[in-house]
Amino acid sequence: MPRFTTLRLILGDQLNAHHSWFSHKDPKVLYTLMELRQETDYTRHHIQKITAFFAAMRGFSRYLKNQGHAVAYFRLDEDGNHQSFEKNLLQLIRQHQITVFEYLLPDEFRIDQQIQKITSNLHIRVHSYDTEHFYTPRNAVYHFFKTKKQYLMESFYRFMRKKHHVLMDNQKPEGGKWNFDAANRQPYDKKTPIPSPRLFENDVSDIREMIDRHKISYFGELNENKLIWPVNRSQALDLMSYFVHNCLPWFGTYQDAMTVNSGSLFHSRLSFALNTKMLSPVEVINAVLTHWENHPDRLGIAQVEGFVRQILGWREYMRGIYWVLMPQFEKMNFFSHAEKLPHYFWDADTEMNCMHMAIKQSLQTAYAHHIQRLMVTGNFALLAGIAPDDVDAWYLGVYIDAMEWVEKPNTRGMSQYADGGLIATKPYVSSANYINKMSDYCQHCKYQYKKQHGEGACPYNSLFWDFHHRHRPLLEKNPRVGMMYRTWDKKPDMEKEKILAQAAIYKKNLESL
Repeated sequence: MPRFTTLRLILGDQLNAHHSWFSHKDPKVLYTLMELRQETDYTRHHIQKITAFFAAMRGFSRYLKNQGHAVAYFRLDEDGNHQSFEKNLLQLIRQHQITVFEYLLPDEFRIDQQIQKITSNLHIRVHSYDTEHFYTPRNAVYHFFKTKKQYLMESFYRFMRKKHHVLMDNQKPEGGKWNFDAANRQPYDKKTPIPSPRLFENDVSDIREMIDRHKISYFGELNENKLIWPVNRSQALDLMSYFVHNCLPWFGTYQDAMTVNSGSLFHSRLSFALNTKMLSPVEVINAVLTHWENHPDRLGIAQVEGFVRQILGWREYMRGIYWVLMPQFEKMNFFSHAEKLPHYFWDADTEMNCMHMAIKQSLQTAYAHHIQRLMVTGNFALLAGIAPDDVDAWYLGVYIDAMEWVEKPNTRGMSQYADGGLIATKPYVSSANYINKMSDYCQHCKYQYKKQHGEGACPYNSLFWDFHHRHRPLLEKNPRVGMMYRTWDKKPDMEKEKILAQAAIYKKNLESL
């Protein structure tokens, strides 16, 4: 048996083949990856999320072995797996007489705390390293905002553009503006051909069988046990290339659009590959910029900047905010919302067509784009007063790209405003008017998007005004919300009563909407 001196832990979202750890082969270093029940069970996950992680981890283990590295891989069902980071690590340390333990800094607070506790009791040398994935270290946002009153993404985004010289013309933004958001809010024109999403056919039958055999609880669909998501770097690069060549020319324009004819439209669908670190944000942005430089006749700056803002701005910002606000963040509930998630979040059986379409798609593919998440399901949850804990758990479980560092600030902060405005400058709620403007969902719905009350009135409308009415003491001084109260106050008293009465009926009967 070879005698290793150093043990290195790789987590399931640290599959970065370009990390400096792997730049040379050291016969005294043993790497380990672990499939653990604690990770399948800390929340109820979509079946595609569980199988995708295990498939990607197993593929990365094979890659490392093929590169000449030594790997101890713990499958979920093997006898030697104690289903515990600590017990498995101690077993390897004793077995190989390890004197040094090294790990990459986790991106999730709960894992970071767990590993810190484990390492404090190891009694051997311990070193931690950056994952070499993000543009910024974990504490970058804290240092940037420590003298500021609010965590405004726009100021951080501009700082990142300057620091990394992305879309810059010397010290000025390329194109003369920092963002082209106003040009990127168009509903789908029903004329531009939507490319079919690039799908893979990864057979995960063996993983699915193992999961079922061990009675792991999950939800969602996995058609014929074929996983459509990339599970290795080669597939991730394929998906990135497909996006750049086929979707990017219209991405910015229609990034907020929704249609019954496509669940992803022109979105990249690269989030799982990015969040597992099979791809880096640097190479994704460089691929977009290079394609733009080579095809200026096909691409406008609005398309490019819209994508760059999501990766260089929003993604880095959300990860940093997570580390600034945890662990207090996961307890925040600004509106004291306490309702339970209705059943249709789990089965899509609702006559609200926008909710039906967004949730059905999520259950079928483990994916929905950001406006479906924010302005359909998230919007409804906030208007209906669903408990942030329940909303968090659903989003964390249902989406294949949902790691807590990105899910929690997007859900509890941006979507549910449970932080009271630390991240978002106002609650992201809307009536049916916005959904009708940005989608064709309302055309196929039992409910009428123009009706505020009465038979067939869209629930979003009365719930929208009820939300503002009941939370007036918390919101009316917000300058971005004030106009809503002025509009509400102008309504005749009889009309207000009818709207609030309709909302009361819908809130009492959430399960039957």
